[in-house]
Amino acid sequence: MRTLTYFVATTVDGFIGAPDGDGDFFYGSLDPEFVGYLAEEYPETIAAAGRAHLGLSEAPPKRFDAVLMGRRTYEPGLKEGMTSPYGHVREQYVVSRSLTASPDPQVRLISGDLVARVRELKARDGLGIWLCGGADLATQLIDEIDEFVVKTYPFFAGTGMPMSRAGFGVRPLELTGFRAFGGGQTVGSYAVKR
Repeated sequence: MRTLTYFVATTVDGFIGAPDGDGDFFYGSLDPEFVGYLAEEYPETIAAAGRAHLGLSEAPPKRFDAVLMGRRTYEPGLKEGMTSPYGHVREQYVVSRSLTASPDPQVRLISGDLVARVRELKARDGLGIWLCGGADLATQLIDEIDEFVVKTYPFFAGTGMPMSRAGFGVRPLELTGFRAFGGGQTVGSYAVKR
């Protein structure tokens, strides 16, 4: 059975974007050691343009062969002409009620029962499923997430888009990995205790 992993960048105070959802400020804190780690351990999570720049064009998926993103996560790249940001993975899904046709044959739309669709995807053979974002999608899928990989950047935002809007509920996690980098970033991995 495949796992659903919420692999996400966040500020120290738990925000994945500005109040309008923009997360470009994270790119100002990319030291070589951290980028090298992401390229080595999570190469499939780097979008096509970044992969070319880092020499990863031919790097096969290591942990995830499917990516699931909300429309607002997908839209900024789409506006720049990037219709298939993760064409190097087997399956790309965009969850949207407003898009009626996919802008790219490699991108499939999900508009119906999201939880049922994710359970169906998890039952298939393959590598893991990467929940790319954003907060609303993580909220809808909070009980389907099997693992959190949280990339914490050395910023305090004060307000913004939270990791989730699931509301208060203590959900026990087990720390399965942790790494700190010289630029102040950390990566923590947590398995959901069921």
